[in-house]
Amino acid sequence: MVNFSAPIERASRCVAICTFVLVAASCAVSTQQEVQMGASYAAQIDTQLPIVRDPLVVSYINALGNQLAKVADTRGLTWHFAVVDSKEVNAFAVPGGWIYVNRGLVERAQTMNQLAGVVGHEIGHVTLRHTVQQMQQSQEVNGGLMALCTLTKVCNSGAAQAGINLGGSAFFASFSRQDEAQADDQGVKNTVNAGIDPHGVPEMFRILLNERKTNPSAVDAWFATHPGEEDRITATTKQISLYPPAQLRNLQVDSDAFQRVKRRLLSLPPSPAPKPVGK
Repeated sequence: MVNFSAPIERASRCVAICTFVLVAASCAVSTQQEVQMGASYAAQIDTQLPIVRDPLVVSYINALGNQLAKVADTRGLTWHFAVVDSKEVNAFAVPGGWIYVNRGLVERAQTMNQLAGVVGHEIGHVTLRHTVQQMQQSQEVNGGLMALCTLTKVCNSGAAQAGINLGGSAFFASFSRQDEAQADDQGVKNTVNAGIDPHGVPEMFRILLNERKTNPSAVDAWFATHPGEEDRITATTKQISLYPPAQLRNLQVDSDAFQRVKRRLLSLPPSPAPKPVGK
């Protein structure tokens, strides 16, 4: 009798072994090495991406980011937060505590807790060391190009992908669905622990899903790297429902500071078009 389950069992064992190897490799990277890796990538990113330098925006994103990071970080990292001057809707985390949020995403957020949910999610990728695993899998591509391709659509063309060895049409910088689910879990926890209403997490997903129906090109970059939004709305809503209502009742939803930053961004010149890869 032919054992049809044998190939499946072998494949499952291979997946488990590969997952173990990747996790073990990320654990072998010390915090100091991770920070050095992140600093190197951040330096590259600064040459590849336009960063919003407006003092009000810079001050706010770092204040919000550090409010979330201080309740999530157990390793004493020095965190760095920046708004990328891109109309694309996306966010990106670099090992060691560098978080980048696109201007287009900040402008889509209606309340502070929606932006906080995204930042808390990206912090989760760092604290769970997903970013280390991701960078190790993409060692052939420099960090600046990784961020450029993740945060914008500049690498979507076949010519651009071939030029930087992205490997066919696969998007090389996306996390697995399991990683995204874990980061969502951390995003909810981080917002609650920081005194911010966690309902902003599923609310932001809904905003992006609605925009996908009306203006899909604006959110293509987000959905390329953050798959399964419908399931994530269900999962995070269920997670929030497990908190006692009294614990969530007085958490912060919005702030005047966030609305000032939104107005400031809308008053700035339009975001520049992404520069071609390698230029």
